[in-house]
Amino acid sequence: MKSMKLIRHLLLSCCTILVLVSSCEIQEDFKYQPSNVDGKLDINAWDYIQQSDSLSFLQQAITYAEVQSLFNGSEAKTYILPNNAAFRTYLRENQYSTIEDIPLPILRNILRYHTVKDRVIFTDPTLAPSNRPVAYETENGQVMYLSHNSSFIGLINEGTNVQWQIRTSNLEPTNGVIHVVNSVVYYSAPTGEAAAPNPNLIRDTIYALHDSYVNGPPSAGTNFGTATTLRLKNLNGNSEVDRRVYLLFNFEDFKKEGIVTDMQLKIQTAFTAGKGVFTYLYDVPGYTDWTETAINFNNAQKPAAGTSPIGSFIAVAGQPFVFDITAFYNTKPDHERVTFMLDAQAGSDETTDLASKEHATLAPPMLIAILASGVSTLTLDANAAINVSSGGVFVLDKETLAVSGAAAADIAYTVDAISSNGWLIKGANILRPGDRFTQLDIDLNNILFIHNGENSAASTIGLSARDRSGGLIDDITVNINVQ
Repeated sequence: MKSMKLIRHLLLSCCTILVLVSSCEIQEDFKYQPSNVDGKLDINAWDYIQQSDSLSFLQQAITYAEVQSLFNGSEAKTYILPNNAAFRTYLRENQYSTIEDIPLPILRNILRYHTVKDRVIFTDPTLAPSNRPVAYETENGQVMYLSHNSSFIGLINEGTNVQWQIRTSNLEPTNGVIHVVNSVVYYSAPTGEAAAPNPNLIRDTIYALHDSYVNGPPSAGTNFGTATTLRLKNLNGNSEVDRRVYLLFNFEDFKKEGIVTDMQLKIQTAFTAGKGVFTYLYDVPGYTDWTETAINFNNAQKPAAGTSPIGSFIAVAGQPFVFDITAFYNTKPDHERVTFMLDAQAGSDETTDLASKEHATLAPPMLIAILASGVSTLTLDANAAINVSSGGVFVLDKETLAVSGAAAADIAYTVDAISSNGWLIKGANILRPGDRFTQLDIDLNNILFIHNGENSAASTIGLSARDRSGGLIDDITVNINVQ
């Protein structure tokens, strides 16, 4: 009997030890989990990362970027640690296959943004009364807002365009605090209050003349022009589960007068799983004589090989597809007929069904134009050079670039030409010719230039700026000096 009691006691002790040990690990589900009993760790942040299986992608990123010193120093900092699921999503959404495919300066910038130059723990009683976001400086020169909700669950960048919930919080290594997240986070300028309606703006809408999808072999000769949905899928580009969408519009159908400041292609979604797959929008030049009752996979024209898409969109279940085609429209001086082709991300094997003009309940594909009177005047108030170190980061502000004459949120810059020795970044996105950002993005330090660490020659970025009432400044050149 004594021996049985002893065995039961030993088993209970072993289970208790296992529970305590496992509580130091990060759970693999996506629900918020508290840290271990008191959050205290007897190792630094870098050692903790190396010992955690669910942070192996982060360990790989830190090692590849050679920034171990950010995580093993003695100065107390707050470490926002993206787990493996976060990096898998980031790689997929940015079309990288591995951590090593991320350009080193961009990867270093990501890791530096996730390192806050202060000690922030949500059990701190000085944080408890307000629950309001507090701005903290990060190692890349931007800010990160940290706060918590009424349940003391930590929040990142609450009140900005994109916010995240911390999954595991308040771990305390010997050199600061650790919070674990399911996403690679970034700073995006606060949305602020909705702008008041602008009486100088006019909306005009036109609809597709023809729409259809085409389907690969063995249905390559079949026409789907009367179908109620436009089906998209891309497995290998030439099989029965490969489908592309074609839309024909006539820009001359716009009847209202004014300067086009914005134009969107909007297509309602009938079905999508929303798995983060890109859909690309292309122009098919000169292909404007097709009809929806005759087009099929065999006779439909495609853009020339290597053609860059006009835009891209990641499907979200229940949300329409919206493409900004303003820059494309401005390159079409004749403003006549145009054919758009939609193609899904290669190899994605993801089905998306969009509403055709024959759909009984959903709106047909449409182009929405915002036109302005052109009565406003913009002024270029600041245009200073970007001075950046090799492989370094420069955060743009209103001392670097400023245009006045309208509300900051209504002044939009278009990237006309980009430097060959680095990247212009908005949030987590690399800006390319045709992309846009606002004066508000600049004022709130949401735009970065990251040097590639290789080409030290001086370079430039070409921009133009316009407001929503038609004011325009062309040929803005921002000089880049590498120090």
